[in-house]
Amino acid sequence: MFLKRFRKSKPTTDAEYVAAYRATGDLTVLGELYERHMELIYAVCYNYLRDEEEAKDAVMHLFEQLVTDLRRHDVQQFQSWLHSVARNYCLMQLRKNQAHPKAALPTGETLDEEADTHWLTSLIDDSTNGKSTELEEDLTRMEACLQTLPAEQRTCLTLFYFDQKSYAEIAQQTGYDLKQVKSYLQNGRRMLKLCMSQ
Repeated sequence: MFLKRFRKSKPTTDAEYVAAYRATGDLTVLGELYERHMELIYAVCYNYLRDEEEAKDAVMHLFEQLVTDLRRHDVQQFQSWLHSVARNYCLMQLRKNQAHPKAALPTGETLDEEADTHWLTSLIDDSTNGKSTELEEDLTRMEACLQTLPAEQRTCLTLFYFDQKSYAEIAQQTGYDLKQVKSYLQNGRRMLKLCMSQ
C-alpha cells in the first residue's frame, strides 16, 4: 500500500502516453500507445495500398518511423496526426510503386477510370520531385486547396482518390448520375491543379 503511492501511475490517455514516451524514450510505452491504434492504421494502409502484406509492412514501418518522429514533433492530437502520417506514407508508397509513365491530366470528355486513379499521385509526384519534406508540404497544400472547391467536386475527388470508390459507387453514394460524377472529377482536378500551382 505504502509503495503504491510512490509508483508512477500508468498512462491512460494518448496524450499521457505521448508525454511519457517523449520524456523517457521508452519503446514499451510507444508500443502500448501504437497498439491502441494498430487496427485503424492497418485499415488506412489497406484502404490505400489494397494489399494485405503491403498494409502489414506499412504498419510495421510506421511504428519504426514513430520512434524518431514522435520525439521530434510536439503532437497534440495523436490519433489524427497518426492517421495523417499513415496516409502520407501510403501515398508515397503508391508514388514509388508506380512503374508506368506518369498519367497526363485527362482533359477530354471521355475519362478513363484507370488513368484517373493515378492522376493524384502524378500531380504530387510532379510537384515534389521525390523530396519527402516537399511531399508533406504539398499534401497539406492539397488538403487546403480541396477545401476551396465546390462541395460536389470536393466530394467526388475525396471519394475517388482517398476512399478508392469507383465512378459507379460515387454515383450511388451521392445520387449524382455518372456524367455528373465524371464532370465534377474533371473540373475538380483542373481547379485543384490550378490552386496547387499558385
